[in-house]
Amino acid sequence: MAQVKVFENNPFQENTYILYDETGECAIIDPGMYTATEQNAVINFIRTNNLKPVLLLNTHCHIDHVLGNKLVFDMYGLKPQFNKGELEVLEAVVAYAPSMDIRYEASPLPDVFLPETGSVTFGNTTLKLIFAPGHSPAHLCFYDEAGGLLIGGDVLFSGSIGRADLPGGDYFTLIKNIEEKLFTLPGGCVVYPGHGPETTIAFEKRHNPFFN
Repeated sequence: MAQVKVFENNPFQENTYILYDETGECAIIDPGMYTATEQNAVINFIRTNNLKPVLLLNTHCHIDHVLGNKLVFDMYGLKPQFNKGELEVLEAVVAYAPSMDIRYEASPLPDVFLPETGSVTFGNTTLKLIFAPGHSPAHLCFYDEAGGLLIGGDVLFSGSIGRADLPGGDYFTLIKNIEEKLFTLPGGCVVYPGHGPETTIAFEKRHNPFFN
């Protein structure tokens, strides 16, 4: 069963996740490491726990979720994997990062794009792909059915939802995807969002103000 380690990174307080299981293999999801301290925290966790990174995954490609892509490539030789509909979002980061006073080392481009449905695997863990645009044009969530957890990116938050006013976003698409693709998951499924604390599907169905 996969275990989850979260690091809060960069000025946007983005959650970077490492998923790992008993094999020692791990997936790095949405690396947002920005400062040397943040970078070292992730690298040291991987080293201390004798983990082997085999996947670099992006739920989507807004700047706060890709700041560490280049570091992961340099350290572990991994190129990011995401849905092809996010490619323009990633390529745009180079141009607008300076305007936000953000230092950005350009992410490598994928050799492999992820489809809208299917799965990716590391070790003994399978992550099902859930295509849930609305916050961004081709956002993916990663669902570990056996472990009862979802790496949800910026779709569903504890008591809130992702912004829909950024380029490629659409509020009604976002709501529809949450209702039809996330709220149909088991109530006990733990949602690990791109920002803020974890929550559960059952709690959000009952208490999230955007749906009640």
